[in-house]
Amino acid sequence: KAPPVDWAEEEFGNIGLGDKRLSRRLVTIARDFYARPQASIPQACQTRAKTKAAYRLFDHPETHMDILLSQHYTATVNRCKAESIVLAVQDTATLNYSAHPATGDLGLIGSRKEGAIGLLMHDTMAFNTDGVPLGLLDVQSWARDPEEFGKKKKRHKLPIEEKESFKWLKSFNKAAEAQRVCPDTAFVSVGDREADIYELFMLATAEPAGAKLLVRAEQNRLLTDEQGHLWEHMGSINAAGIQEIHIPRQGKRNARIAQLEVRFSETTLEPPKSKQELGPLRIWAVQALEVNTPENVEALEWMLLTTWPVTDFDQAVEKLGWYAKRWGIEVFHRTLKSGCKIEERQLGQADRIEACLAVDLVVAWRIYYLTKLGRDTPDVPCTVYFEDSE
Repeated sequence: KAPPVDWAEEEFGNIGLGDKRLSRRLVTIARDFYARPQASIPQACQTRAKTKAAYRLFDHPETHMDILLSQHYTATVNRCKAESIVLAVQDTATLNYSAHPATGDLGLIGSRKEGAIGLLMHDTMAFNTDGVPLGLLDVQSWARDPEEFGKKKKRHKLPIEEKESFKWLKSFNKAAEAQRVCPDTAFVSVGDREADIYELFMLATAEPAGAKLLVRAEQNRLLTDEQGHLWEHMGSINAAGIQEIHIPRQGKRNARIAQLEVRFSETTLEPPKSKQELGPLRIWAVQALEVNTPENVEALEWMLLTTWPVTDFDQAVEKLGWYAKRWGIEVFHRTLKSGCKIEERQLGQADRIEACLAVDLVVAWRIYYLTKLGRDTPDVPCTVYFEDSE
């Protein structure tokens, strides 16, 4: 089989859509979107015939998001094989289509019943430890059911599989699948405070040789062996050392060098009162707490929980560095929204938006990937990453 002629063929060229013309059209659309990422569909496609072909593709019954992204997922895993450690960062983004209220099958994305409408998307981006995005491993997209609005208390009693928060476990399973395919690469699933879910820790500890987990703690969980609660326990431990990090300027807040006291401990978490049947689990905690903070500046603090063993100061600092790479997925979401204008797509139906989003996601990844490589390797000739025509 001939190798792909460019990135679009590599990410989209061999998807089984049942019709070779559909597959060729998909690759052409990807190239057109990439050439003009901020353009509307007609502006990107440039001719009436290609525009009609694009709309037909997004309306086709076979072009589900998962199918359109299937080859990109495979290509991402192949790129991961060259790395010793891959950070599988997961996060949720809201896609606001309130400007197009006639679009069918959208749902509420805010906390008010009369609020914004659109879709929710939970995606997992693979990064190497230098922060270079290697591609997506998983994308989940859905619209909330308006009938479920205001039933939070009732949802609390549901099993995790029936809750929206199950998205974190699904994403972890995708990282675990990639781990099985790449035995020489260690995968670490990374999540923010929303991922502080006991069932997720249980899933991550079930397979000791599998993918690892690194999450920022939100809940002050109870520990076993009369160690009290997580924050109190970590506060009672002597600092293992000081780590200095550069904090960039944000708004009116000046850039500064922050001094962080680093503590770590192996701990055993008690299950939540309502989930005693899950039993306790062993995990490592890493705390970074800023000292000597300037006046009127809130001290930085991270409390991380990980299934990756942490037995010395350097390993604790390494985990803090990995968590800091989580910011990359926020940059990706910004690229997707402001760089590819995905919230301005007018396609009349949520499933068509999702099909178009599959292409936009890969285009946004490609833009971000090349931007990151350009910054990290400015002296490499552009022909390494671009075709002559590009």
